[in-house]
Amino acid sequence: MSATESTPARKFLHAADIHLDSPLAGLLGRAGDDRLDAELRGCTRRAFAALVDLAIAEDVAFLVIAGDLYDGDWKDFSTGLFFAEQVKRLGRPCYLLRGNHDAASVITRRLPSMPNLFEFPARAPKTFRLPELRVALHGQSFADREVPEDLSERYPDPVPGWINIGVLHSSADDAGGEHATYAPCSPDRLRLKGYDYWALGHIHQRRVLHERPWIVFPGNLQGRHAKETGPKGATLVTMEGGAVVAAEHRSLDVLRWAAPEVDAGGADEAALEARIAEAVRAALEGAEGRTLLARLTLRGETKLHAALPDRAEEIAAMAANAAIEADGRLWIEKVVLRTAPPARVAAEALDPLRAAFFAALEDPAVADALRAELAALRGRLPGPVKGSLDALTLGGLAEEAWAAAAAALAAEAGG
Repeated sequence: MSATESTPARKFLHAADIHLDSPLAGLLGRAGDDRLDAELRGCTRRAFAALVDLAIAEDVAFLVIAGDLYDGDWKDFSTGLFFAEQVKRLGRPCYLLRGNHDAASVITRRLPSMPNLFEFPARAPKTFRLPELRVALHGQSFADREVPEDLSERYPDPVPGWINIGVLHSSADDAGGEHATYAPCSPDRLRLKGYDYWALGHIHQRRVLHERPWIVFPGNLQGRHAKETGPKGATLVTMEGGAVVAAEHRSLDVLRWAAPEVDAGGADEAALEARIAEAVRAALEGAEGRTLLARLTLRGETKLHAALPDRAEEIAAMAANAAIEADGRLWIEKVVLRTAPPARVAAEALDPLRAAFFAALEDPAVADALRAELAALRGRLPGPVKGSLDALTLGGLAEEAWAAAAAALAAEAGG
């Protein structure tokens, strides 16, 4: 458990899910912007370099990486060499645990060991001790990509009187969520382990599952697709008086994802453009000066609805121009349309079809064919239901059929 004696405040950094050199291949070349392509290619490296910059600026005692440093096996040695360069620049201990993307069986290339890099083994949990800080770090890497068991069950008991940190790559109790289930565990069981801080990885959104003891997912370092919106970075942890006293987010992402929504309800051309500009300005304020990647959604009933599907490129350019006017930089990854025609307009548009529908019923041949089908249906029904069918006229059935068809057509037009 935590020591009670007074000790000077020290800090460490907790990061995870860096996915170094993750290609973001689905985005490259789509914008026709060489500068953006260069940012996309190098964003995970720049984010990791920013992590090292922060470690140096805050004079942290050590860095913890709780899995998925790499996105998979290296394409070439440049990925490992970049990491080695940054660890040397870090100049203080770095504790590395492997997750599902960089499990021991996944990464085939290796570099010589580095004096300040300490890797948790995959065979069994290991404890690294820092006597000068009275800190013990416990962890176990993934041997393989698939780890169905709770690794934390085998972690050792805490070192008495020291700050104990558990390092674990795990989906925790997020079964069935957006992330695959790996090394699942119960936050309640982690809490009862007696550690002061659990440095978790795998979930890409920052989550604090518990405080004192702290159980923290820092989120990933750089958002990689449209669902990973908002600030991304690492957690700066403060230790004082033999205890963990704070765990604060620090943004380190290079590019930031957003999901702005525009209410197009009742909008004409001028109103739609103004609302898009307003949504873009609000999104840029949350980007903190970063290039913004966005999936823009339009909702609401508007007379512009029918033409919008052919105007996605124009709408994206409208948003990008609004960003320029706001002294920001924005690329629209996709325009999503969730608009509908005004209800009155939709009804009027269906009037000719309704007239044609009922006019067809006046054709004796059509009416006779429908009556024959109803008679055949009647023969297959049980007695009590036959009476209900007999009570319905062809005209009454037609009204019900048209109401159902009109509702379906209106829903399709709005979707």
